[in-house]
Amino acid sequence: MENLQSIEQFEQLKAQGQTIFMFSADWCGDCRFIDPVMPSIEEKYTNYRFVKVDRDEFIDLCVQLDVFGIPSFLVFRDGEEIGRFVSKDRKTQEEIETFIDGLK
Repeated sequence: MENLQSIEQFEQLKAQGQTIFMFSADWCGDCRFIDPVMPSIEEKYTNYRFVKVDRDEFIDLCVQLDVFGIPSFLVFRDGEEIGRFVSKDRKTQEEIETFIDGLK
């Protein structure tokens, strides 16, 4: 999974195609819990681009998007938000895949 480098990159990725932004932080135990399963999720959902957003590095973006709990996922298709899985709770691979399967 690639890491977000700038707000400009976020705006570009958000505007084109289908992108799943995973909001995370190095110190977040629940985020580390799902790290090992993310490669298999990425392999299963190749129609999405996956981008990790460091919550501490992009705190203003998190505030702007109302992302106050991590790990959290926001999904954009051609500039439009089509889904969000935002909470402070630990997420399982099954819950993440169910969320992605439910996107329209």
